Amino acid sequence: MSQMFKEAIRDLERQRLHAQKTLEARQDFLYEKMPRIKEIDGEMAGIGLEMAKMVLKRDADANTAETLRLQNDRLANEKARILYDNGYDDTYFSDVYNCAACSDTGFLRDKHCHCLKQRLITKYYEMSNLSKVLERENFDAFNLNYYSDVADITRGISARENMRRIWTASHKFVENFDRKFENILFYGPTGLGKTFLSNCIAKELLDAGKTVLYTTAGQLFKLVEDARFNRAKVAEGPAYLSMVPNVDLLIIDDLGTEFSTVVTNAELFDFINTRLLSKKSTIISTNLAPSDFEEYYSDRITSRIFGEYTLLGFFGDDIRIAKKHGY
Repeated sequence: MSQMFKEAIRDLERQRLHAQKTLEARQDFLYEKMPRIKEIDGEMAGIGLEMAKMVLKRDADANTAETLRLQNDRLANEKARILYDNGYDDTYFSDVYNCAACSDTGFLRDKHCHCLKQRLITKYYEMSNLSKVLERENFDAFNLNYYSDVADITRGISARENMRRIWTASHKFVENFDRKFENILFYGPTGLGKTFLSNCIAKELLDAGKTVLYTTAGQLFKLVEDARFNRAKVAEGPAYLSMVPNVDLLIIDDLGTEFSTVVTNAELFDFINTRLLSKKSTIISTNLAPSDFEEYYSDRITSRIFGEYTLLGFFGDDIRIAKKHGY
């Protein structure tokens, strides 16, 4: 078990203990205010115990089981009615947990809950300082005025209008995330906002409760090679790689800057293909032009990307220079 996984579990345990104390305080308050609620909870606990005994003994009588179920339903309805009449509802007990799905345990039966996965990702973000980046880089901070409004002769459109279209497409990607499966390839020279827009999308989806994993191609494939050849001394590597196929959104930045090998090409195809098959969205950014892809990657990779991704090309002057000089 990796150190970060242990830390995430400990964080959730502290969170769950705090929630349980809050729940106990709320129960004590209601029991004092509405003693009948305490009586109902006691009766329902007794029914639950009787039903559990029947299951363990495997001698359950259908009529007895049905009677107990009806009694339990009657008590649950009475409790709900008393709560409602006094201005409360079921959320008074359930909203103490940050994650209602797993009650802050981090597990759903034998599977990891999405809240645990996201907590691990957040820890990786903190380790790489990306969490601070996302505070600065968001859709509201994106400034189109850094791009020229003079039409490019060969393209018939200005860099500013092109970026407006890419910004709109990025916004729609977020808006339609739960309704439409889509992948994006941002391509073009450095300094034009590819990483910035990727971060804008990441922040919006993280705020919406989605699991998002950001990695550079260099970081990702170094972990792949270390894991493949048993050179990894950092225990987080395998845990990190295990999230790549499963997160709601995977962002691979700077594709084409990694040291390309047979291993990295095979793993890249596997990542891309697995996520396509499971309908998990991916955003790739690269300085490579579409015509350069066949030089670096296999036909299988290029056909998947050009056939399954929305291609959004960036052009214009390096806006980092404009920002530096305050243009």
